[in-house]
Amino acid sequence: MNFKVVFRLVGSLTAVVLAVALYFAFSSSHQEQLRLLGDIEKRAVLLADGISDSLKGHIVAGRQEFAQKLAEKFSNREKILGLAVQEADGKVSLFSPGVKTYLEGAQQKWLDYRISNSEQNSFSYFSWTASPPLHIYSAKLDETTPDGGLYLTVYQDASIVKERVTRIWIVTFVRVGAQVILIILVCFAVIYTNITAPIRDAVYWLRGVRLGKETNEMKASSRELLGPLADEVGRIARSLQNARIKAEKEARLRNQSAAIWTPERLKELVKDKLEAGSLYVIANREPYIHEQGKKGIECMTPASGLVTAIEPLLKACGGTWVAHGSGNADKEVVDQNDRLRVPPEQPEYTLRRVWLSEEEEKGYYYGFSNEGLWPLCHIAHHRPIFRVEDWNYYQSVNRKFADALLEEIRDQKDPVILVQDYHFALISKMIKESRPDARIAIFWHIPWPNPESFGICPWRCEILEGMLGADILGFHTQFHCNNFMETVDRFLVSRINYENFSIFQNNQISLVRPYPISIPADFSGEEELDVAPPSVQSLLAEHGVEAEMIGVGVDRLDYTKGLVERFLSLETFFLKHPGYIGRLCFVELGAPTRSAIPKYAQFMQEVEFEVDRINQRFQTKNWKPILFLKKNHSHAAINVFYKAAKFCFVSSLHDGMNLVAKEYVAARADQLGVLILSQFTGAAREMEDALIVNPYDFEQSASAIFQALEMSEAEQERRMLFLRQGVMENNIYRWAAVLMGDLSRLRVASS
Repeated sequence: MNFKVVFRLVGSLTAVVLAVALYFAFSSSHQEQLRLLGDIEKRAVLLADGISDSLKGHIVAGRQEFAQKLAEKFSNREKILGLAVQEADGKVSLFSPGVKTYLEGAQQKWLDYRISNSEQNSFSYFSWTASPPLHIYSAKLDETTPDGGLYLTVYQDASIVKERVTRIWIVTFVRVGAQVILIILVCFAVIYTNITAPIRDAVYWLRGVRLGKETNEMKASSRELLGPLADEVGRIARSLQNARIKAEKEARLRNQSAAIWTPERLKELVKDKLEAGSLYVIANREPYIHEQGKKGIECMTPASGLVTAIEPLLKACGGTWVAHGSGNADKEVVDQNDRLRVPPEQPEYTLRRVWLSEEEEKGYYYGFSNEGLWPLCHIAHHRPIFRVEDWNYYQSVNRKFADALLEEIRDQKDPVILVQDYHFALISKMIKESRPDARIAIFWHIPWPNPESFGICPWRCEILEGMLGADILGFHTQFHCNNFMETVDRFLVSRINYENFSIFQNNQISLVRPYPISIPADFSGEEELDVAPPSVQSLLAEHGVEAEMIGVGVDRLDYTKGLVERFLSLETFFLKHPGYIGRLCFVELGAPTRSAIPKYAQFMQEVEFEVDRINQRFQTKNWKPILFLKKNHSHAAINVFYKAAKFCFVSSLHDGMNLVAKEYVAARADQLGVLILSQFTGAAREMEDALIVNPYDFEQSASAIFQALEMSEAEQERRMLFLRQGVMENNIYRWAAVLMGDLSRLRVASS
């Protein structure tokens, strides 16, 4: 403990307390003194007035003895020492025995006061030097004597005034002393518990971070004391930890034949290939959403693989992200140009928000994008709906985003633009018409159907021409690239080169490439190995279910995910293997989505019906085959189920990639568990060590579930090892790096 700091604090507090105490002590003593002096004065006046007539009568009548006896009655009564009758020259005519000692040597002072108050009928004064201190009051009896008459003088003991004032000061100093001692003790206790100890803990924590020891978050007491400083120190500490981990990881990767992509490596690539501020991203989803919360405006980061992949690019070169401002407080935090610097804690790039009306969002997003293009591109046997008004909104919103981007790149030479997903099929051509120097890549996050399926769309040519405004068109798989090339060949007049997968149309060459998207998949350190996985019983207990083991499915409640087919496969499994009834519970974590679209609302009802039907068929008192948890789950909550599940079942009827399969593999640091994966996902082309199934074949899927449950741990580890290696090598940063590398080479060639 730093005693200098404590002494300064205690000294300052003591000085303040002492000053306040002295002020109030002086005020109290002064008021008490005035009160006592007034009481003494009143007592003297009352006594003089009360006996003056009797005493005067005795003196005038010559009854000196009676006058003397009357004076003696008031000798030493309470604080009254006695009386005296004096002539104007100070000569004493009679007196009480109690004042004899006070009369000696006091005549001159009395005479001085009498002369100075000669115009008054009475006067009084204090003699503080006498012992005891005296109060002397004189009043005229008559004026018959030649030199001015007789005076009745009352002598009182005034020591009570000094005693009371002295007592007040003593009590004050005792109180001040006690308060100072209490202040010292409290200051030591408060400083130690609330300042010294938290700072000491923070120092130990920082020392642990510096030395590379395992540390938790800074203690709450330290965070409360240090406030924003603690947050900033925490960020610095985490940066140190992350830098150390990444350095160790890079050292390990040097010994591996494959070069693993990391955020740092991606940043270096972008810095090397692109000029500062030259990268622009267009996406319907924004990386940061501002919502009104209980504590005011809160900034949230949506759970999105897109954000994970793209944000390191923008952080590296300080670019701009153009997105729909969907938060209810988004407008309150932007500037006059609808811009905002993000991330909030350390701004590195610009977020440009575009505002859509309710009608625009309904027509462009819910209508054409998700009732038209989404079912068109997913072969899931749901008929797409195309409305002219939705198409009009789709075009106008694409134009609105294009205009916003053109405004952003107005002063930028050779901008690089990444367009994300099926919401913006037209925007590449719109931008290219105004800025032919722009290098544009569009990545299509969903499958691309065959030409016959795509031919359903009334505006197929406009969509294809809009997409071919991009220099690079990216899809998840080569199969989707092939479909796109064949679709263009079927509906547009163009020159197609199948050797380098390029399309020449409207005097522009567009490359068509596969870029399989992924997840961060950072396995460095494998800290999860030290954490015991949650028990199945603890996960199911809060839902009133008992089981020995669980399987897991994680999906948006979308008809393309094959949920009904998955549940029918589980029903077939329990019929074929009744020994697992009461032992296996399949947990479905379903997140509601697009509930404003009637088809999705109807699909959710269908899913719930099948769950209830199957549960009623097999359930027992404390068990049911399917636990359906319908809500939006955090990544942390999902991860708990990933780690505890015997298998993860991905049964998509048609999926561009499906990142749930990769998330499950990434979560299994214990290298156990089995992935059952639909053959109709893009992930099936990479994850060959999963159990690949046709989700429409319930018998095959049921057999895969049985195989997963009966698989030996050695076989699980062998398969999971290869799966994890593939996810780590083909992570999200590699996806972004390959895409940016191809785009940057085009940019260099053009300039």
